[in-house]
Amino acid sequence: MRQEDMILKTVILHILDSSVGVPVLSDRPLETGSDFSDFLKAHIERVTESDDVKQCRFGEESEVKALLEACTPDNFVETSRRLAGRLYEIMNANIEIPAADVAVAVFSCGPDDYLAFLKLDYRSSYTHATREADGEHRNEIILQRALLPAGSQRLSEAFLVNLSDGSLLVTEKKHEVNGEKRFYFSELFLECHAPLSQKSRLDIVTRAMDQVARKYYGEEDARKKMEIKEIICSDLEKEGELNVAALRERVFPDSPEMLSDLDEKLERYDMAYETVRPKSEQTLRRFQTQRLTTDTGIEITIPMEEYRNPDHVEFITNPDGTISVLIKNIGLLKSR
Repeated sequence: MRQEDMILKTVILHILDSSVGVPVLSDRPLETGSDFSDFLKAHIERVTESDDVKQCRFGEESEVKALLEACTPDNFVETSRRLAGRLYEIMNANIEIPAADVAVAVFSCGPDDYLAFLKLDYRSSYTHATREADGEHRNEIILQRALLPAGSQRLSEAFLVNLSDGSLLVTEKKHEVNGEKRFYFSELFLECHAPLSQKSRLDIVTRAMDQVARKYYGEEDARKKMEIKEIICSDLEKEGELNVAALRERVFPDSPEMLSDLDEKLERYDMAYETVRPKSEQTLRRFQTQRLTTDTGIEITIPMEEYRNPDHVEFITNPDGTISVLIKNIGLLKSR
């Protein structure tokens, strides 16, 4: 979803600061100006366009599901209060979950209406304050501990639900609950089934291939990892997706033993025959550069376009087993 396609209809803000001891729940929606509307839309866009977002399904016994199905314009405020109160109970029982404000908004995008629940974790920063004493003004610097995240920041937890068909998008991170790192947002709050995000799927595939390369190529695994990265980058550029079954054959051709090891790792996550479809530019950008570090501490960053061009970059294996990296045809060299 893009900001320009959203029309904000109503929004309410609740304060969930566990240090206070009780939630501070609003009784009426906010009067939103264009700046605050843009702030909310920016966060909604970042959630929906991220490869961390998960397409989830509510459990049949989910209390949040029941609240959302019964949500109407007339009971929106009460629904938002009950959602915020439910989350606060979980936060108050688990102090590792950060305090936050929660913005609950209804907006339209295309023909459908959506409800967005955005957990705005507090951040600390300094600002100025003016004091008056004995008829004099004194400007001071104070620490503000309850600032909201900027529109460009990624939210740790949020969900969006299509009010027409009930489809659910969730973004979240693990926090400690009863001594164990858990996805509390989906497991305890929403009570929904959360599959792997596209980013997690991509990480599993690349990590499994790197592990197999390290096992079979030993000290030469760096070259193989560069080759794997180039193949993945090429597929993403041409197809916009990774067909894992086809990719594995290209990465480890004519090597049944390596493919068997790779399949064993991928099957733990049911990923051996999946298709991964990342869409975020940030996710794709990590495959567009080769980053190398030598045993002497030299770091080299090579754009993938230059890495593919033998007239610009060449890797040479020397008779003593060491590797030389030859950078050729440099027109201008700058120091930063």
